[in-house]
Amino acid sequence: MYLLVLILPFLSTLAAGLFGRWIGGRGAGVVTTTSIGLTFITSLYIFYEVALLKTPCIISLTPWFTTEIYDLRWGFLFDTLTAVMLIVVTSISTLVHLYSTEYMGQDPHLPRFMSYLSFFTFFMLILVTADNYIQMFVGWEGVGLCSYLLINFWFGRIQANKAALKAMFVNRIGDFGLAIGLFTLYFYFKTLDYGVIFALAPEFAEKKILFFSQEFNLLDFIGFFLFIGAVGKSAQLGLHTWLPDAMEGPTPVSALIHAATMVTAGVFLICRSSPLLQYGESISLIITIVGGMTAFLAATTGLLQNDLKRVIAYSTCSQLGYMVFAAGLSSYNVSVFHLSNHAFFKALLFLGAGSVIHAMGDEQDMRKMGGLVKILPLTYSAMVIGSLALMGFPFLTGFYSKDVILEVAYGSFTVEGRFVHTLGTLAAFFTAYYSTRLLSMTFLRPANGNKFFYEHAHESPFAMALPLVLLSFGSIFIGYLSRDMMIGLGSDFWGNALFILPTHNYTLESEWLDASIKTIPLIFSFSGVGLAIYHYLYSFETLFNWKKSYWGKLLYTFLNRKWFFDKVYNEWISENLLNIAYRQTYQNMDRGLLEFLGPQGFGVVIYSYTSKINQISLGFVFYYLFLLLGGLVLFLGFFTGWAYLIPFLDVRLFILLILVIFFLLF
Repeated sequence: MYLLVLILPFLSTLAAGLFGRWIGGRGAGVVTTTSIGLTFITSLYIFYEVALLKTPCIISLTPWFTTEIYDLRWGFLFDTLTAVMLIVVTSISTLVHLYSTEYMGQDPHLPRFMSYLSFFTFFMLILVTADNYIQMFVGWEGVGLCSYLLINFWFGRIQANKAALKAMFVNRIGDFGLAIGLFTLYFYFKTLDYGVIFALAPEFAEKKILFFSQEFNLLDFIGFFLFIGAVGKSAQLGLHTWLPDAMEGPTPVSALIHAATMVTAGVFLICRSSPLLQYGESISLIITIVGGMTAFLAATTGLLQNDLKRVIAYSTCSQLGYMVFAAGLSSYNVSVFHLSNHAFFKALLFLGAGSVIHAMGDEQDMRKMGGLVKILPLTYSAMVIGSLALMGFPFLTGFYSKDVILEVAYGSFTVEGRFVHTLGTLAAFFTAYYSTRLLSMTFLRPANGNKFFYEHAHESPFAMALPLVLLSFGSIFIGYLSRDMMIGLGSDFWGNALFILPTHNYTLESEWLDASIKTIPLIFSFSGVGLAIYHYLYSFETLFNWKKSYWGKLLYTFLNRKWFFDKVYNEWISENLLNIAYRQTYQNMDRGLLEFLGPQGFGVVIYSYTSKINQISLGFVFYYLFLLLGGLVLFLGFFTGWAYLIPFLDVRLFILLILVIFFLLF
């Protein structure tokens, strides 16, 4: 029965993809939503058995491939980490499927869209249920493929083409790093099964290897390249540029990618590999620093974005930074807890943004909105709840995990812990500011859009409103209901799914921090809310005048253009590489050396020799007959052997005879 969580999404993918022409868009929506809903129900039972009753399950299904050096089977691991990820993925996916049936209802290619969504869910479930790195990599590449298909769903739009290619290429860098890590794992451990590798990890804790004449700790080396894969997939600093551009896809795609599936895969990989990372000497430090810097950079970039979905995308990037630096501080349980909480309020924000875009005639620029609070009261309420949960408002879902991450960072009493605590606290201020800015510009400020859209704007229909209501309840209660179970002191909820060395466990220290330290993020969040309300509702002219000043222009340009990451990548790296490829590889190699030695060179040689042969043509029939017979004799002699063709003649005598006949004739 456990395998139903994989079988049902795959069958719904085939049903909608292959038979969508016959069952229609509505039928494809019903089939896929029902299948994913049943998958969610199965996941609830798995969660009850595996996580609550403490009965993890391993299924070894069938051989995949067998070689002389490695035998791999299709195997599935259902432990507490998998059970939690199943709940998150299937619950959000079910609501996104239901939402899509109405949001994309007028699209003629709805069956294809629903098929892609189910396929996306299927590959994410393959990723989280695998019991070895190879099978995990299948799901890893599968979600990358489906993200390309979904971002590029409206393939007639050039921006969608560019965004999908960008997501694919940037993730290739991360996947290359992950592949190096997996090759190294296999070279030293002789297997890629989780159980064997994690059991042997302590034996390799002191192992050193040479790489480009430099000595590295083996587990640090492996962990670094596994982390490179996570950087690409979870959009960490350096490889984060694909995430905002992924907004070119339909809004349900954004909700699924950012809330439950693709971007969480990197965090899942880090937490799944915790037995390896715990024995590394310095890899945790790298993970912590990169995660903290990502949280800060993305939060500052989201401050001055004007695209509604792009603001929420940068908040996703920032929250992923929180999860990553929590994992870098060995608080894997807190990281996964924030991952599961974040899925609900981030899906709520994206689907709420979809309702706004749907009502405003596909307009996404917040500067052309405003005054929607009276027209879209349900959507406004949902987005207020999601925004408050995102900024860590007390007693909402985000408060129970986001603040704990900052407390663990401070309670580690390390330099890197204080560093990310400072960046995370500043990111909390910026998060509160841009969340309030989003609500103000979209709903509360005077109307600033097209009159036609306001006249025809209406609240979302039932199939779009129901997911908003359910996700609102999740954004309010999930954190409170699951906090003590997942991260409470003394809880054995995670069992062996996550591994933390006693010397790396900072949870106890974080519990006994002074109350003034614990309230710092809350104070910064409320300050951000108050400042944004003052700027955008009461003193907008002051903000506008400051923006027109010299320093204001510089800061606005710097943040609005995303710290110039795209400019640096495009003009300094990509353009130079393309120029080198054109001038050296194409002009000198392809059109130069290879073409001269290849088709062009052979063409010139053959033409020159055929011209010379044509000059000896005499125009007599017996001449051509002799050449034909002589050539046939030489051909047969070469392939059958002279001795068998003319046994009584020596080869040299035979050639001499041919020449004599030739001269006698001419």
